[in-house]
Amino acid sequence: MLEILYQDADLIAINKPHGLLVHRSPIATNTDTYAVQELRNQINQHVYLVHRLDRKTSGVLLFALNKEVITNLMKQFEDHTVSKTYWSILRGYSDDEDTIDYALTNDKGKTQEAITHYKTLDRTEIPVPFGKHATSRYSLVEAKPETGRMHQLRKHFAHILHPIIGDRPHGCNKQNKLFLEKWNMGTMLLHAQQLEFNHPINNERISVNAEPSDEFKRMLATLKLSPYKESA
Repeated sequence: MLEILYQDADLIAINKPHGLLVHRSPIATNTDTYAVQELRNQINQHVYLVHRLDRKTSGVLLFALNKEVITNLMKQFEDHTVSKTYWSILRGYSDDEDTIDYALTNDKGKTQEAITHYKTLDRTEIPVPFGKHATSRYSLVEAKPETGRMHQLRKHFAHILHPIIGDRPHGCNKQNKLFLEKWNMGTMLLHAQQLEFNHPINNERISVNAEPSDEFKRMLATLKLSPYKESA
């Protein structure tokens, strides 16, 4: 049963689990379970996908319940008036805050502008040796992508040498192996925590929030990281 975060006569938003495909894809033929069909069956109503999340990403996923509102919503995404907030656990200590302005090339060979703003919510250093280091360091960040390119956050954090834990193929294979062997953790630690947009009918600003998965929460607790860390 999918967790419904918001629903009215025109819209519905769910907390997409990690590992669930949004829709049928020719590059993922190993499953017949998709968010679109699962939600359609759950509410017994046709749903229209407004945007996408990677299979490995959990969090807020928005659908329209009628065709009349789709154009308005998609234009909001195109005009960058939709605010998207993600939480992620990265390797190493990331800067307090920064903007990553680094163009990305899609699978069709087209290079596009890509911009991500982020700030570090918390950092941790744990007594787990890694490579030549006696300890391991990680950061919990809040990321707000200004653009919406495929795998943007995954590629951007890898670009600044702070890859997302559990990411493949853009992440750190040695870190991913460490997490799998030490904590039996194979999930990509990227979560779409909040989506804000204007309602297509009454223009009211809507904010939809999603709790991280149990696995994400387990790793926050294990690494002693918190998105709500109080200022010293």
